[in-house]
Amino acid sequence: MKLLTAALLVLFLSPQTLHWEPQDALEFEEEKIPWRADRKLTWADFKGTPNGPEDFVASTNSGVSFSYSYRETNGVGKVEYSVLSNFYPQLSWYRPSKVTDYILAHEQMHFDISELHARKLRKAMEDIPHNRDFKGNSETLYNQAEEDRRTMQKQYDLDSDHSNNRDEEFKWRAYVAKELKVYERWK
Repeated sequence: MKLLTAALLVLFLSPQTLHWEPQDALEFEEEKIPWRADRKLTWADFKGTPNGPEDFVASTNSGVSFSYSYRETNGVGKVEYSVLSNFYPQLSWYRPSKVTDYILAHEQMHFDISELHARKLRKAMEDIPHNRDFKGNSETLYNQAEEDRRTMQKQYDLDSDHSNNRDEEFKWRAYVAKELKVYERWK
């Protein structure tokens, strides 16, 4: 029996401070909160030290992780994989004197955007052959999903001016909620 196990590094995006390196996140890999529809973020989840510009009130570090294994027995291959959306408390921070429920909802939206891209990746994984070519095909899909996620995170902050433009903020909240429903099957 051949056993091939591979895991892709989790790439992280801190939406309001874009200088995190993957090795920073890996230090705290054991502390993560998986996305769940029935569990919203609270300020107690943000355990990092503020490190952005003074006018930034909070920063969410979330991302999509992907791992898989390929096993072949008697010439028959089997692929197992996992796609998760996680929030990283030690890499997420807030300024207690400046936060509001409105800002917390903005930060939750960053986490929801990561979950949306996890669902899109799960859907895409269904459409590729689960054979020896899975490694290359899945890595390509993951890299594209990650690029799309990062782009959407940046666009959300740009459009909403980091939550300062309330009209755009509420448009984005409605859009992401609608998209999460579209991809509900891949939760």
